[in-house]
Amino acid sequence: MSRNPLLVLVGPTAVGKTEIALRLAREWSGEIVSADSRTIYRGMDIATAKPTRAEQQTVPHHLIDVVEPDQELTLADYQQRAYAAIADIQGRGRVPLLVGGTGLYVRAVVEGYRIPRVPPDMARRAELEQIGATELYMRLQALDPEIAATILPNNTRRIIRALEVIEATGAKMSDQQTRHPPPYAITQIGLQLPRPILYARVDARIDQMLAAGLVDEVRGLAARGYSFDLPSMTGLGYREIGAYLRGETTLADAVTLLKGNTRKFIRHQGNWFRASNADIQWFDLSLQSYDDVSAYVSTRLE
Repeated sequence: MSRNPLLVLVGPTAVGKTEIALRLAREWSGEIVSADSRTIYRGMDIATAKPTRAEQQTVPHHLIDVVEPDQELTLADYQQRAYAAIADIQGRGRVPLLVGGTGLYVRAVVEGYRIPRVPPDMARRAELEQIGATELYMRLQALDPEIAATILPNNTRRIIRALEVIEATGAKMSDQQTRHPPPYAITQIGLQLPRPILYARVDARIDQMLAAGLVDEVRGLAARGYSFDLPSMTGLGYREIGAYLRGETTLADAVTLLKGNTRKFIRHQGNWFRASNADIQWFDLSLQSYDDVSAYVSTRLE
């Protein structure tokens, strides 16, 4: 087997990463390192499509349920924890699989970002939070268009963090993120499906989330004191259902909005992975099977 192997599995929401990752992990004595900025939160299980307890017992998972919904995990913190998990897995003679749909998390690990460690400035954040997301994003585009291209225009938390770093250091955040690739034998695999199929899977998944108790999950988090203004509570599912629970919309309209916002997010994920990394071997799961993915992995690991 390759020395210090790292399998990387990426793709949009609902494409089937979990199923493929579990099968690869079982076949290659692997363990999964999550690269998902939403499954890091404890108690946020349904809307994040977090691997089930049974799946986590079948194959060891890392970097899931690491912070409370009102706590922050910076990109630098995530990268440090991911490297530690990968080293631990490799040290035990097993294969780490970095799996997820958060492109920035994946790139931070695979490309070895040297991330500026600027401490949070809560006073400045409070000031920036009073500005609309559109204006904040335009400001970031003017200051650092490269880093702005990696952030969704409505992701206020990441926009503010980027502005915070730029203001504190006086330099573009993109210029400060130098790269020092880690000493891994990296194999990157991308999963994709035609958009109509993927959108149908998203709609079905959201319907399943509702049946599994999504509304009760969001209601319970709010009852525990987690504000809907928290970054964790503005993620897909929590934002839309939160609006319903506050009486701002009907449940039917909230679900329609959630499905539409998830489709927008999928388009962003697809553009991000294709534009940012040419080293990914893509598999169209409408035309290719797990056996095709497994055969490719065999050529890379053996």
